[in-house]
Amino acid sequence: MRKNESLQVRADRGRLVRNLSVFLIVFGFLLAACSETGSPACPEGAHHFVKYELYMGRSMADGDTVSDEEWDRFLADSVTPRFPDGLTVLDAEGQWRNSEGRILKERSVVLVILAPPGEEGRRLIDEVSDQYQRRFDQESVLAVESDSCVSFS
Repeated sequence: MRKNESLQVRADRGRLVRNLSVFLIVFGFLLAACSETGSPACPEGAHHFVKYELYMGRSMADGDTVSDEEWDRFLADSVTPRFPDGLTVLDAEGQWRNSEGRILKERSVVLVILAPPGEEGRRLIDEVSDQYQRRFDQESVLAVESDSCVSFS
C-alpha cells in the first residue's frame, strides 16, 4: 500500500468513526425523548394515556334506531363497568359508505375513553365494540386509538 493510499484509508476511517459517533449521540437523544412504550414523553405533570374513540351508528339494519333508553342501558351495562374511571359521550351525525357502496347518514355516538397504555385497555375496547355490534345489529364500529398526554389543571 502506498503512503497516499494509507493516508486516505486513515482519513476514511476517521470520518466513519465521527459519523458513527454523531449517529449514536442523535440516537441517544431520540431514545431519551421516548418513554418505555415508544410514545413521546409527556411534559412534567402530565401522564401518558391511550385515547380511544368509538364511532357508533344508531341506525339498525331493520330500519329501527337505537333509542336514547337503549343507549343509556348499553352505556350502564357494557361500558361503565369496564371503564368506571370516566368517559365522554358525544352525540353526532355520521356519514359512511356501507359494504354495498351506498353512502348512509345516521345519528351516531362518539365514545371517548382515556386508559392507561397496555393490552387490557385495548381488550376492553374490543369487547365494548363487539357487544355494540351484536346488540344493535351493526355492520361495524369505527375505533380510533392515539397516544395522549393527560393532566388535570
